[in-house]
Amino acid sequence: MRAWQVIGALAGAAMLMGATPPEPDFGPNLERFTYPWPVQTMTVDVAGQPATMAFMDLAAQRPNGRTVVLLHGKNFCGATWGSTARALTGAGYRVIIPDQIGFCKSSKPRAAQYSFAMLATHTKRLLASRGVARATVVGHSMGGMLAMRYAIMFPEAVDRLVLVNPLGLVDRSEEGVPYTDVDTLWAGEKKTSYASIKAYQQKNYYHDTWKAPYDRWVWMLAGMYAGQGRDTVALAQAKTSEMIRTQPVAHELYRIKPATTVIVGTLDKTAFGRAQAPASLQQFLKAIPLVAPDAVRKMPKGTLIRLEGLGHSPQVEDAARFETTLLTTIG
Repeated sequence: MRAWQVIGALAGAAMLMGATPPEPDFGPNLERFTYPWPVQTMTVDVAGQPATMAFMDLAAQRPNGRTVVLLHGKNFCGATWGSTARALTGAGYRVIIPDQIGFCKSSKPRAAQYSFAMLATHTKRLLASRGVARATVVGHSMGGMLAMRYAIMFPEAVDRLVLVNPLGLVDRSEEGVPYTDVDTLWAGEKKTSYASIKAYQQKNYYHDTWKAPYDRWVWMLAGMYAGQGRDTVALAQAKTSEMIRTQPVAHELYRIKPATTVIVGTLDKTAFGRAQAPASLQQFLKAIPLVAPDAVRKMPKGTLIRLEGLGHSPQVEDAARFETTLLTTIG
């Protein structure tokens, strides 16, 4: 039995006895959480200080000469792409999976001022260091926002763009959602727990359902907050939440030149910014499946694929179905 399965079993026993399950301390950079493949690092400068960007670089079983880059969402990590990466390498693709600065196994510099342009630049540098000049870029959730920014900044480096339930397709400011400062977001992030993460994901990602394998990814996130690095992780999450809120791609969709496929789980309830909106406005904020069609029409080479019956994380919820769709899309 793997470590995360042991943790899950112990937590389940604790909940049956009415106790609060202990949260594992995986470290602020997931030092004690095992990824499916060896993790390498690249050093970058952030606000005058060195920071490490973690990544996995996977060779294809029978190389077809193409590379796919997988970009994680805000509440996800490179490890979450495990099943997708296996399917891709099995089909001949080299796969590179970074953890962005501020997330997961990468550094969380306290002085960082986060922007999608900064993350895109670091990603471009990483690929160049690995000898990759052009790749298919797949981004999920926040990673979809990053993928769009990457394609706008470096169109010649993108063979094809695939966006999976991407954020940033609308500008919430235009809908009346007020700005929330970093300190307020930080205070909220400090309250993060296994229970709060699971409740949010169950409601918004998995349409009020839950399967045991999802627990691994909740424990992964909760484990970053559990120890002495809690404050550091909470601040990075607050700053990146502000980044998402203040840097939508909605007004620049026409600038995305590569062929783009948007894959959307139709039961996704995610509407980023809803929690900060006045109660009177929350019900009017449209979730990703409702805003995606109009956004795709604004993309020069956009195509929409709907995955009926799936939510925000189709690569987790139904890996086989998602992987078939992805391989058909990029093949």
